[in-house]
Amino acid sequence: MKQSAPVFAALGDPTRLRLVSRLARGEPLTISQLTEGERVTRQAISKHLEVLSSAGLVSDRKQGRERFYALDAGPIDDARAYLEQVSTQWDRAIARLKALVES
Repeated sequence: MKQSAPVFAALGDPTRLRLVSRLARGEPLTISQLTEGERVTRQAISKHLEVLSSAGLVSDRKQGRERFYALDAGPIDDARAYLEQVSTQWDRAIARLKALVES
């Protein structure tokens, strides 16, 4: 859970969710490309990318004068596994409660 907390925090912002969604298409994108269609500045997008990078969700590489950003889905997969574990625990607890109430 501890390693998933920064992922959940990073994904708690609608702008960052949109950035992750765009990067999830698989093609690395520049800040200019990521800023297209957004109602925030290039500087704001850069700060959002820093948060995503700190959570391990985004990596970047410099190519010429451009910096390309790509999604690293590993932390999202880890967070999903954690949520599935919690869901299973809740399902078991609810089943036990149901059995207790119905007996």
